[in-house]
Amino acid sequence: MADIAALTALIEPEARALGFDLVRVMLFGGGDDLTLQVMAERPDTRQLNIDDCALLSRRISDLLDELEVQGKDPIETAYRLEVSSPGIDRPLTRLKDYADWAGHEARIGLVEPAADGRKQYKGMIAGLDGETVLLDDPRSGRHEIEFSNIASAKLILTDALISATVPLSTEGADDIVTTETED
Repeated sequence: MADIAALTALIEPEARALGFDLVRVMLFGGGDDLTLQVMAERPDTRQLNIDDCALLSRRISDLLDELEVQGKDPIETAYRLEVSSPGIDRPLTRLKDYADWAGHEARIGLVEPAADGRKQYKGMIAGLDGETVLLDDPRSGRHEIEFSNIASAKLILTDALISATVPLSTEGADDIVTTETED
């Protein structure tokens, strides 16, 4: 399997050159169904539109094709390239994500069990303390999780998250209905 850190090091400058932040590079599947997934976002909107995805996809394809011609292909087997926005229930892959999304719910999986033996947490992101993620669970209280011990994390789809992530454009939507709720 290809080296994700090496792929990330190749892809990140291409995303940055287009003004995008790289969110995640991941290889999944296998055999005849290997996929290189690249998630990126515009720093100002935290989203990409379809044209952004196409632009980044072409740029990455050109880079990887050139490396293949040079005999330096970082992925030795056939694969499919998938470029996308991270979406509303996005993965949390960078330390800054926990500061940016404080106040929203997340599910976090650990590499090694915490002192209490748990490997999974769900709760409200309360921010950061250095490189420690603060997570408030209404049942078990505050948890301090070292960023280096996080195997996977993603936001949980809630009404608050939906409200916080307004789409870039409503073009192509049949109807967008907004409702007001009483607090």
